[in-house]
Amino acid sequence: MGETEDNVGKQFEEFIQASNCKGTLQAFNILCRRLDLDPADHGSFYSSLKAKVTSWKAKALWSKLDKRTSHKEYKKGQACVGTKCLIIGGGPCGLRTAIELALMGAKVVVIEKRDSFSRNNVLHLWPYTIHDLRGLGAKKFHGKFCAGAIDHISIQQLQLILLKVALILAVEFHMNVEFVKLLEPPEDQENDGRGWRAAIRPADHPVANFEFDVIVGADGRRNTLEGFKRKEFRGKLAIAITANFLNRNTTAEAKVEEISGVAFIFNQKFFLDLKEETGIDLENIVYYKDNTHYFVMTAKKQSLLDKGVVINDYIDTQMLLSSENVNQEALLCYAREAADFGTNYQLPTLDFAMNHCGQPDVAMFDFTSMYASENAALVRERFGHQLLVSLVGDSLLEPFWPMGTGCARGFLAAFDTAWMVKSWAQGRTVLEVLAERESIYRLLPQTTTENIAKNFDQYTIDPGTRYPNLNSSCVRPHQVRHLHISGELTSCSLERAATIRRPVNLSRRVSEIRPARLLTWCQKQTEGYRNVTITDLTLSWRSGIALCALIHRFKPQLIDFDSLKEEDHAANLQLAFDISEREFGIRSVISAKELSAEEELDKTKMIAYLSNFYELFRGTPLPASGSREVDENNEDYPSEEVRSNNNVLNLAQPRKRVPKDEKKSDGSDPIYKRRRKFCYLEEATNLSSNGSPVREGQEPKENKVRSMASQLLAKFESTTNYTVRKSQSHYERSLLLHTLDLPESLPVKLRSPVPPKPPPVTQKKAQTQQVREFHAKSIKEKAVHLRGLFSEDSSAVQKGGSVRRAFPQSGDKCHSCEKRVYMVERVCAEGLYFHRECFRCSTCSCALRQGAQAFHSEEGKLYCKLHFDQRNNGTNLRRNFSLRSNRCGVQERCAVDEEGSQPGGTTDLQSQPAAGTFRSFIRKQLSWPLSVSRAVCNVPWHLSRRVCSAAQALAGHLRDNAQDYTLLYELLSMSLPLLFVLQEVLLQMYTEAVPDGPSSFQPVLLWLQEYIGHRLI
Repeated sequence: MGETEDNVGKQFEEFIQASNCKGTLQAFNILCRRLDLDPADHGSFYSSLKAKVTSWKAKALWSKLDKRTSHKEYKKGQACVGTKCLIIGGGPCGLRTAIELALMGAKVVVIEKRDSFSRNNVLHLWPYTIHDLRGLGAKKFHGKFCAGAIDHISIQQLQLILLKVALILAVEFHMNVEFVKLLEPPEDQENDGRGWRAAIRPADHPVANFEFDVIVGADGRRNTLEGFKRKEFRGKLAIAITANFLNRNTTAEAKVEEISGVAFIFNQKFFLDLKEETGIDLENIVYYKDNTHYFVMTAKKQSLLDKGVVINDYIDTQMLLSSENVNQEALLCYAREAADFGTNYQLPTLDFAMNHCGQPDVAMFDFTSMYASENAALVRERFGHQLLVSLVGDSLLEPFWPMGTGCARGFLAAFDTAWMVKSWAQGRTVLEVLAERESIYRLLPQTTTENIAKNFDQYTIDPGTRYPNLNSSCVRPHQVRHLHISGELTSCSLERAATIRRPVNLSRRVSEIRPARLLTWCQKQTEGYRNVTITDLTLSWRSGIALCALIHRFKPQLIDFDSLKEEDHAANLQLAFDISEREFGIRSVISAKELSAEEELDKTKMIAYLSNFYELFRGTPLPASGSREVDENNEDYPSEEVRSNNNVLNLAQPRKRVPKDEKKSDGSDPIYKRRRKFCYLEEATNLSSNGSPVREGQEPKENKVRSMASQLLAKFESTTNYTVRKSQSHYERSLLLHTLDLPESLPVKLRSPVPPKPPPVTQKKAQTQQVREFHAKSIKEKAVHLRGLFSEDSSAVQKGGSVRRAFPQSGDKCHSCEKRVYMVERVCAEGLYFHRECFRCSTCSCALRQGAQAFHSEEGKLYCKLHFDQRNNGTNLRRNFSLRSNRCGVQERCAVDEEGSQPGGTTDLQSQPAAGTFRSFIRKQLSWPLSVSRAVCNVPWHLSRRVCSAAQALAGHLRDNAQDYTLLYELLSMSLPLLFVLQEVLLQMYTEAVPDGPSSFQPVLLWLQEYIGHRLI
């Protein structure tokens, strides 16, 4: 019996430690045959396996899974009994959905097109995702799972973990099986009563005969399920390169630090050094270490053209990145050079890992082209058989790569789908199930680590435990009637959205909107709000009401506009700034106090800040402010709550007309181009009242040149490290404009409308002479001179020093360790940023959870709730003692400081000799006699200071203990007369008792008379 249990334990351990998909399936089949278990009996398989495998490692895993199965939503595995589900795709999201359905008692089959788990790329995990996987026993299958501060895992390893859990829960998993299409039930149900099936390859596979009630599409971007309308969101071109190198797990490789996410704006010096040394120009780079060394970077197109990676430059993205236009050898060299520089050449070897095709695992793609389904689910009904069709993962909502939301939102969609299947199995009507699913789906694109519930232990498939502001009835049943399809299915074409909605701070592209148009747009959006009148881009925003109105216009659920007070400027501004950074990623360029103060504002900063809102919100559908073209009493017209949610989630609604702003934004119309060109010239002429007029026949420069000038001038005016005197500002501005060959009437204003005072005539002549000398220089000398204007010490550059521009160490700093903290690894609390490792209690060093910390504003330290309460109680008890001791302590420290500062001249004399001179020799020889004589002379001074300090200490002691001494005096004043009276009483008692002879009391009385009567008097 003991040997059998040992063999079973060893076989189970082989299954747990299997390192690939085929090995896992083989070890599981051997284990089932040894234990005489059939996975097809999904109802009792898990309990039977748990009873027969009793090793200590298995018991640790069973305890984890039992805790998960105890959720009330599963109803002890009876919530979906009799439901049959087919899942297309064995990726992380498909397997996670299969696990949830199996826990509810459904029969689940998963088919995967590939014959192995070969994806090496690494996924970023949100905190709740890590907590969820640990609850499934991920640590038992992969001991290194998210150890320490690691918050990522390779797709291959994550698939293996989820596959093993799914097999334990009796999920059928089939490799190398491709889904082709859905097969409808036959029309003749009397003779052939089969239901919904799937056409697959190979056609003779047993899954071809599997009839199911629910089908879930988890096959990624390609999505082979029909009936779902998809939209493509495309932004500006952004080319990503992913590369995987072999990880041999050597000591040298283990010492290389990861790069959790470095962008150009946070570490400019790194990217400038990279470009200078290798010619590679990147926007950002990430390096994760897992089964492979995984690098992902965003490259600039011009850099790829210069390095020969891209052969020809095409406007069309597909042609630009097609395999015929990419030099694979140059791409491999490009990725290897970037990885080598990013790790400071510390990796001993950089050999590429191989993908499933046997090629080096390097890929280049345009990640700004993203797809999203208009709806999350639908129901098809044919000949009495209903089929619930749903999407999860990238098939439902493709993530924006730099934000790292793919796996987290995919798991949330898996939970939401499981909740829908449970409602479906419990007999709710079709329209109610679909309406609830669509209501939940509208929250998914907006989920971040900050706006989901923080109590991860309470997470279940119930959406109410995960979404704090859930409104599961915002979509009504009559609005999803089109998703209940009972006839033939029509093909759905792909629709392309006009703009991409993403946080504006993820791109280095500066908004090119003109100030006049930005002002008009702000006025239009805030029209109708009380106490909001926008006349310019500076003074109208001091109170903060206008900025709050702008946010409330598009996101009314974020701000209670009616509760704002117009006179409280700082509070309104701070509220708007906090919401903008938390919800939209728009960081304020000016503080609330600076903006609300009565001083001159920098117009350039305000234009740059407001342009972020314009880029984020333009084109967002809004309810018409005037007349309505749609009948609101119509049943098909969405409710106000639904329309507000659509605006929040940026999900397009069918509209009868196209807004004018969207129509104007199309830059392909030649009439629009000419009109825009004419308006630009007219605006430039109007703005050049004090400057030189625009020369006739001169064409306006390209947007890129204007943007470059705007960036240079804004940095020149605003950055404190590169500022120069105000008297030279006019000259430098004109110098830059002449260098770029731009007119003075360029519509970029750096100061408020108040015109500056003209400089003196002599200064103008000097400036003119300097400008002529500048134009007489060569191109290289001009470049050196311009670099010198932006360096901290321009004279060093002109003297032939380093021409290299020294950028400041920018970026957020951790409040605890004061080191740079990047966006991916930072935690925001109390308006400060912390590393995840630094977000700990200052007393017990335990990791804190966001929302459960206590912050001491005076000390700037974090505490857990327990030690924060203990600290407050201890402070109250010690307060009286500290008040008394502080006075003496301060006086003693002052005396010691003054005493120590007196002989400091001797040490200075000894520490600063002038080496190599006769004077230094004499000073060195006389230093010791001088120090001795000075010390002797200082003795009276020291004694007097000590006496004074002792007297001060005594006076302070008497002053602090005056009440005690007063009480002692009163006590003595009352006790001494009593002692004299006692003496008289004793003498009288002695005389009466023994009038003649001596008594034993006489020695006592004599002692009292001698010691009390004489000495005390």
